[in-house]
Amino acid sequence: MYNYNKEAKLKIYISCAIIFGIFIGSGNLIKADIEKILPIYSVNTEEKQIALTFDVAWGDEDFEDVMRVLEENEVKATFFLVGDWAKKFPEHVKTLAEKGHDIGNHSNTHPHVTKMTKAEIETDIKAAHEIVKEITGLDMDLYRPPYGEYNNDVIKAAEACKYFTIQWDVDSLDWKEYGKQPLIDKVLKHKNLTHGSIVLLHTGTKHTKDALEEIIKGLKQKGYEIVPTSQMIMREDYKVDHTGRQFKL
Repeated sequence: MYNYNKEAKLKIYISCAIIFGIFIGSGNLIKADIEKILPIYSVNTEEKQIALTFDVAWGDEDFEDVMRVLEENEVKATFFLVGDWAKKFPEHVKTLAEKGHDIGNHSNTHPHVTKMTKAEIETDIKAAHEIVKEITGLDMDLYRPPYGEYNNDVIKAAEACKYFTIQWDVDSLDWKEYGKQPLIDKVLKHKNLTHGSIVLLHTGTKHTKDALEEIIKGLKQKGYEIVPTSQMIMREDYKVDHTGRQFKL
């Protein structure tokens, strides 16, 4: 009798384990079926255009130098501002608006947004939005999450705030401070550089301000027109493929 009960219990345990495994497996399949939403990394365009974008979060030591280079080379760029930075340097924010550069939202306090709820992300985006609007009167609609981190909730939160989430397909890695020439080469020789590319740069780095003019001239020599991100992306009737490239429907 004892052996029978032991065998019966073992069979029950095995059956439960199989059922539990099927349940967990099905859950993973369901989870895998949830579509991953991608931001815009680049734009499919017949025009030989690219966008230079700057993430702006700390300090203003090189701000005037960057602005000077852009103006001397007649280039309009896109600046993604952290709300705290905008609050600290309102005159710089006004300058960006007056010079006709894109101003985008880079969060309010530069948090790790993937660790936040959708509601918390929306609150953060709206806080930065209001700071910049109070300074410039402009309603931003381009959002770049801090650290380039995102998940579906991040993109849905941005959409709820009427923003397009913008990443990049050409990373300059300027924050690693390899040097002026390596920075120039990283952009101009990047494997992804093509029509509709979005280039990531930062202010507050050691070499960006010194490399910027040669980057601009090199891009122009390759035949690229440098335009603000807002001029390049599509705002309706589009899809984003698995690489983050935006296509017209």
